[in-house]
Amino acid sequence: MIKVSDTAKKKVVALMTEEGFNADTDFVRVGVKSGGCSGLSYELNFDNKAADTDKIFEDNSVRIVVDKKSFLYLVGTTLEYSGGLNGKGFVFNNPNAQRTCGCGESFSL
Repeated sequence: MIKVSDTAKKKVVALMTEEGFNADTDFVRVGVKSGGCSGLSYELNFDNKAADTDKIFEDNSVRIVVDKKSFLYLVGTTLEYSGGLNGKGFVFNNPNAQRTCGCGESFSL
């Protein structure tokens, strides 16, 4: 399960609408790929198609799709949004990450 904070939900809905997606029927696709300064990095996109092997969740009225491999790295993660002058944008609070880089965009287990 991946959770979505209230601030992340507001930003997701606004961005989805801005990019022509429907927050009620389309998805936020969250994934992990090799790379980044800590070994693995997060991916975040909007999508309207799910594969048979994808895991689909809904939290805080946001539909989330995760591929099977990425799901193992993301179980228990909370998607948050940090705005303001020092804001980073979307932030992944991942309890599985043993080490993260300074920018928070990559991690290792």
